[in-house]
Amino acid sequence: MENNKIKQYKVGDLCFRIIFKDGNNDESIIPSFQAFETELTSEPLIFTLFVDDSFRPDAKGDEIGQFDCGGTNHGVYQRENGDYQILISDVNNKKCSLLQTKHDFSEGTVALAGNWTMRNFGLNNTIMIMYAFSAIDFGTLLMHSSVVRKDGKGYLCLGKSGTGKSTHTQLWLKHIEGTDLMNDDNPVVRFINGETIIYGSPWSGKTPCYRNIQAPVGAFLQLKQAPHNEIRRQTTIEAFSSLLPSCSVMKWDKRIHGTICDTISKIMQVTPCYVLECLPNEDAALLSYNTMHTS
Repeated sequence: MENNKIKQYKVGDLCFRIIFKDGNNDESIIPSFQAFETELTSEPLIFTLFVDDSFRPDAKGDEIGQFDCGGTNHGVYQRENGDYQILISDVNNKKCSLLQTKHDFSEGTVALAGNWTMRNFGLNNTIMIMYAFSAIDFGTLLMHSSVVRKDGKGYLCLGKSGTGKSTHTQLWLKHIEGTDLMNDDNPVVRFINGETIIYGSPWSGKTPCYRNIQAPVGAFLQLKQAPHNEIRRQTTIEAFSSLLPSCSVMKWDKRIHGTICDTISKIMQVTPCYVLECLPNEDAALLSYNTMHTS
């Protein structure tokens, strides 16, 4: 490995390594990871990823599904031995990377293709997938959410794309003093020792917000557009139905899906979940804050 470039990162207090095996790629492709880089240590790793443009799989698996990641589709294939192959395409349907990984996502190899933008997209998404599914055994969820921090607690806005998650957190930042943005797209949520913790991550969508910070979760907030502002606590079934679709999940992998569901169930027992029917205005932000920060 003496000719390889090795980088170690810690996201959500979990370590992983990226090993660049050729001169085509290095850590400059993933600048959003800079704040999460650590020294090479003997800490346990959740996964190791080799970046090698010369990699070619010796056999192609059978297609079993598609990831829909913000309008881009990633084909998922499974080999006879259970290992996965994931072909990542960008918004223009151009192939950016091919990942082959062990079934538990503990080790994988990815070949990148295209210009810098395509390689950045391909490697970012590859690492995100490796992280999301190797970290599940540590009570960890990668969630599609915009999250703000106030009075030392994180508040996560949930909802489908276009619901207004970023708009609502921006209203908090504008109208609620002492609020800061932790992440605007894919924060890390962990259930540790009976507590739900939110972490910043290298994945923040269109908003550059790559912060290596953490906070206990104050509440989850499911957003729904409406001609009025009204908030209420969700029932157990409603809360589960809000949290599960917000998580990166592989529904065709029973072990992964079951572990994620177990973590969600534990989180729901200790963390309140609300639904806010709202307009995109100051009153909606004040209503959600004043309700949730006292729960």
